Amino acid sequence: MLLKFQKNEITEYVVYTKLAKMDPNNSEILRKIASDELDHYHRLKNKTGREVKPSGLKVYFYLVLAKLLGITFSLKLMERNEDRAQMAYGISNDELLKEIMEDEKEHEKTLLGLLNEERLEYIGSMVLGLNDALVELTGALAGLTLAIQKTPIVALSGIITGIAAALSMAASDYLARKSESNEKNPLKSALYTGIAYIFTVLILTFPYLIFANPFVALTVTAINAVLVISVFTFFVSVVKNQEFKKNFLEMFIISMGVAAASFFIGLFVKRFFHIEI
Repeated sequence: MLLKFQKNEITEYVVYTKLAKMDPNNSEILRKIASDELDHYHRLKNKTGREVKPSGLKVYFYLVLAKLLGITFSLKLMERNEDRAQMAYGISNDELLKEIMEDEKEHEKTLLGLLNEERLEYIGSMVLGLNDALVELTGALAGLTLAIQKTPIVALSGIITGIAAALSMAASDYLARKSESNEKNPLKSALYTGIAYIFTVLILTFPYLIFANPFVALTVTAINAVLVISVFTFFVSVVKNQEFKKNFLEMFIISMGVAAASFFIGLFVKRFFHIEI
């Protein structure tokens, strides 16, 4: 157990050191935490009498996450792993492990205070864009699928509708932010909203450009929607310290509920008005 914790400490030392180079604004605090992790490693080494190497796979994993999803996400994920390590430390009666546990708690408090990344300031805008696209477009595509049943036309309708809605949503967000007296840049907020919306539009309409069968395309679109919900909900739950399951179920029920309702609306419209395309 001691060797396992020892390996974890040297691994986190390497990660914090490399992240400090990636984030000049918070480099001083990250280097301080890295120094503490190295101190933990040496104290555990004195107890075990053995050298251990850092986990290259974990180091690579957290660095890639930092580049793709931001340093904040990577650090928060490490923090979650530290919480599990703290639980393990707490089980032990070893005084050294108890001291290390207290240091890890301080790390958590420090990290919570240092996280200041631009994309997090506009996470509300991204949520707005994604939520709106998921709810509106899954519903629209479901209704169009049953009403039209021709994938090229459904794809074209979905893309045109989606991009128009993205521009409208971005413009509305810009005007709303501009009227508020906060520090958020209205243009950046609008861009985050619009980009999140368009990204979701492309993910949801892509199956209609591949599959000839409209119901197969709709099924793949629904799967894509669930994947988008899962990935983004996990991202938000990590950086905002929120519960993943609750947020996922809420977004899933709303999106799929609207899609199901729109599907039956499309059926009703097609039969009531006798429209055939």
